[in-house]
Amino acid sequence: MNTMIAIGAVAVAAIVAIPLFLPNHATAERSAVIAAEPGELFPLIASNSGYQRFNPYKAKDPDLKIEMFGPASGIGSGFAFDGRDGKGTQTVVALEENRSVTMQIDLGARGKPVTVFTLEPVGAGTRVTWSTRSDFGLSPVGRVIGLFLDGMLGPDYEKGLKLLGNAAQAA
Repeated sequence: MNTMIAIGAVAVAAIVAIPLFLPNHATAERSAVIAAEPGELFPLIASNSGYQRFNPYKAKDPDLKIEMFGPASGIGSGFAFDGRDGKGTQTVVALEENRSVTMQIDLGARGKPVTVFTLEPVGAGTRVTWSTRSDFGLSPVGRVIGLFLDGMLGPDYEKGLKLLGNAAQAA
């Protein structure tokens, strides 16, 4: 009986301790070359209404509620969202004209990932890289989720980049 209790205690300790050895941050990233100039893409990414034209979560969740706030574009523009994948806000916090847009996502207790869109001219188009970095601190659950973050967000980013290309062509 004591042996079984000891084995159980070691197993529980291992389950609790192992996640602490996992990385405390993770990044999801996708890139695509879009047949548009950075100057055509930048305004879409840096504005409330422009972002909604390629927001992959709108297509995924038709009941997604979006409420825009702040200026129409630029630093401070953002939106609150509430849908089946979560609830929070996304706000533009930094811009580098026609080169990058940085957004702070606030998911409350689930964290505050940072999303960056980088625009790089290539040939007759622009390589757009959409990346999100999440820091989990000491959260063992977050660190385990971090192992799957790229696989969870990557397909949505791929769809969003296709939609961004479509939005740029329609503009």
